Amino acid sequence: MIDVKLLRENRELFYENCRKRFMDSAYLDRFFSLDESWRQKLKAVNDLKHTKNEISLKIADLVKTGRDTSSLKQEVRKLTEDIVKLEKDLTSIDMERTEVVRSIPNLIHKSVPVCKGDENNEVVRFSGNAVVHESDVQYFKENTPKGSEFTITKDKAVSHVDILEKLNLIDLARAGKTAGARFYYLKNRLVKLEMALMNYAVDFLSERGFTIVEPPFMLNYAAMDAVTDLETFKDALYKIEGEDLYLIATAEHPIGAMLKDEIVEESELPMRVAGISPCFRKEAGAHGKDTKGIFRVHQFNKIEQFIFCKPEHSWDFLEELLKNAEDFCSSLGIAYRVVNICSGELSVLNAKKYDIEAWFPAQGKFREVVSASNNTDYQGRSLNIRYRTKNGNQVVNTLNSTEVATTRMLVAITENFQEKDSKGIAVPKVLIPYTGFDFISS
Repeated sequence: MIDVKLLRENRELFYENCRKRFMDSAYLDRFFSLDESWRQKLKAVNDLKHTKNEISLKIADLVKTGRDTSSLKQEVRKLTEDIVKLEKDLTSIDMERTEVVRSIPNLIHKSVPVCKGDENNEVVRFSGNAVVHESDVQYFKENTPKGSEFTITKDKAVSHVDILEKLNLIDLARAGKTAGARFYYLKNRLVKLEMALMNYAVDFLSERGFTIVEPPFMLNYAAMDAVTDLETFKDALYKIEGEDLYLIATAEHPIGAMLKDEIVEESELPMRVAGISPCFRKEAGAHGKDTKGIFRVHQFNKIEQFIFCKPEHSWDFLEELLKNAEDFCSSLGIAYRVVNICSGELSVLNAKKYDIEAWFPAQGKFREVVSASNNTDYQGRSLNIRYRTKNGNQVVNTLNSTEVATTRMLVAITENFQEKDSKGIAVPKVLIPYTGFDFISS
């Protein structure tokens, strides 16, 4: 939620922000209309209360002299009725105004490219040495900075679906039979590889000062509505029928909601939290995209980074979260690029977002494996999370980033570490201590 005081004082700033996001400014129009109505009614209430107090004083004086006060008392009763009616109107307007405020997007950072469409995201850098099939070289060069390292191959990598099924590591057909599309059974050493990824990520972030948390896998409406833009996000969420509960789509949500309505000490900030959880997503709107395999699925495991901090530090922490995720990808030996997401593709919460897109040689494409966002005080204000200062309580800033979404990283490893002729998959060196093996074969 945006700062209403800032909105009132910088009306044109928010209209410009909507233009940069390519969003309709109707919400702003509605807010200012409601706000003006609220102010007028508040003034009317205060004026009536003032009049009522003056008449009450007159009544008190008349009572002392034994004079008739019935007409004045009738006037007071009428004023009271008018005040009650106006106060009900004020409450109703305030509720609608609050809902409208929640629809007004966060102010984007000046470094965000102003445009829309994924193809217009700004490529910040490339890291690693990508193995690129000769037919994909032109695409690779066009989508990476000049001088990015790559090795050309004539041997096209095999789809992760084909090699994982060949090696008896997944069963998609039976998952489809028992649960439907976009579900899977992981099997044998692929399960151990996934566990290795999670354990390695936990140790990786523990060494960087993060508290490891396994949160609830469900949230009630109040928590979910405060931590995200529920109206926009609801089509992606699984609702528990007959219960005030939603399955979480990411650990960001229960971690953020963990401090809802709390005031923390300034000395407690920053708080670095790593959430380990399954994630459940309907993937509404993704029809026809990645319908086969385990890249885009309804259920997956993820390690999420989250930081609560003071406003003056949040932009430094966005770079810290991004570095953690980049270092993790690099340590696995995955080539990737970092993109600065353009204004038209940001959620209403985001002031800025980076994506890390790994190179997938079988697909011949960069695909998103990490998102790192700074939500500034927008999410903290909705959650009512504050910290004490000598000048009064202030709203915290919140940031979040994927560390690893396991199924997507398993696909990246499968495509980047497969042996020729699909004979097997090499295990990234940093994961061998966690797996106990260095190669996966049939």
